[in-house]
Amino acid sequence: MSQQTAQPSTPQSAAAKLFDLRVLIGGLFTFYGVVLIIAGIFASAAEIQKASGININLWMGIGMLIIGLLFLLWWRLNPMRPPVPPAHDVEPNTQ
Repeated sequence: MSQQTAQPSTPQSAAAKLFDLRVLIGGLFTFYGVVLIIAGIFASAAEIQKASGININLWMGIGMLIIGLLFLLWWRLNPMRPPVPPAHDVEPNTQ
């Protein structure tokens, strides 16, 4: 019987690791950060002038890349652990 209860908990923890939102958020921020950095590197002088002389794509891309890498680092250093069920409250024998 203990084998039956152990089997469902393993796929649940694997599913929880698969759908960890930190990975999704970190991956998207990292991807879009890289895209914006590339767009900022190839920005024309007219585009930079539109943004008051600030290469906004480059700066936002760097910021998004940092945020994305921080999310992925958080996921890597502090992985999700399945919740531990509480111990059964067993009353001692009163004799």
